[in-house]
Amino acid sequence: MIELKKITTKKELKQFVKFPFKLYKDCKYWVPPLTKDEMETLDIENNPVFKNAEASYYLAYKNGKAAGRIAVIINHIEINELNKKKVRFGWLDMIDDIEVTKALLNKVYEIGKANNLEYAEGPVGFSNMEKAGILTLGFEELNTMITWYHYPYYAEHLKKLGFVKQATWVEFRLQNPAQTTDKVKKFAKLIKQRYSLEVLRFTNKKQILPFVDDMFGLLNKTYNSLQTFVPIQQYQINHYKEKYFNFINPEYITCILDQDKKLIAFSIVMPSFSKALKKANGSLFPFGWYYLMKAQKKNDTAAFYLIGIDPEYQGKGVTAIIFEEMREIFVRKGIKQTETNPELEENVAVQQLWKSNGPVKHKERCTFRINL
Repeated sequence: MIELKKITTKKELKQFVKFPFKLYKDCKYWVPPLTKDEMETLDIENNPVFKNAEASYYLAYKNGKAAGRIAVIINHIEINELNKKKVRFGWLDMIDDIEVTKALLNKVYEIGKANNLEYAEGPVGFSNMEKAGILTLGFEELNTMITWYHYPYYAEHLKKLGFVKQATWVEFRLQNPAQTTDKVKKFAKLIKQRYSLEVLRFTNKKQILPFVDDMFGLLNKTYNSLQTFVPIQQYQINHYKEKYFNFINPEYITCILDQDKKLIAFSIVMPSFSKALKKANGSLFPFGWYYLMKAQKKNDTAAFYLIGIDPEYQGKGVTAIIFEEMREIFVRKGIKQTETNPELEENVAVQQLWKSNGPVKHKERCTFRINL
């Protein structure tokens, strides 16, 4: 017998957050999130996204034992401003029992229909700045800090229940050359001179803060034509600053200004935290902070988290400047390889950035859709 229980208390919310810790406790590729961060993200009192969204969370029980979980999400900006009549679902985890999956998704259908919505899509977060997609390739790879890991049966369950693929994200492993050719160096220099561009380098986090809002503004301009796009609100920017600022190493950030001191491009790269988060197992104490700090200072792998380029400067060689800056940092820090974070399969412009770094597609993830 399968029973669904709606989460109504902080204690139950913690049970919701901790469910995958049991499901994946013997999986060497699953990277656990920080429990505190997950609690704050899902808590209506802590996450400002609830100004324009609502969510309900459910745990599924089979014969009295926790067997699955799901979040059902309605993003009002998406529905009212972008006219996408969609009910979202995320934080989907379950045992390998399709009846459990079916029971969880029935709740999505029920809520979607009650709100006169036309289709369901997931797994996704509250907005396009959060985790998305079920893993369909790369089951023997560690997930990054901003992606989910899934067993192969997740996608199979959804297909059997009538879902079809909606969006596909791909991830690449890149090799970092120890040297840049003179041709690339000259080209980067030429682009800087041609457009009177200035490269900013940072030594501490306070120097970055004045540019953060403009970075998110550039993200809105860079990605507004993609199918998953939902405009990033100022309160979300403030929230992401608070959530991720401690993970940033300022030396890995590149900003490019035009002659009017306007931000026209940036990239945020971080040392990989996957192995450190694996060791931390959801908690910063007693040793989680140590593992994360160690990963920040000594690492052979980095992750491209965000890159934004003003559409006016796309295709004009600005990426050559970014990559030359990154190469110098990687050599100095001993970074030998880089992982890209998920990028939409149709986003060919971004994928072209990696072509000189021997890209190997090592992960793929998809969202799935069903009409209500």
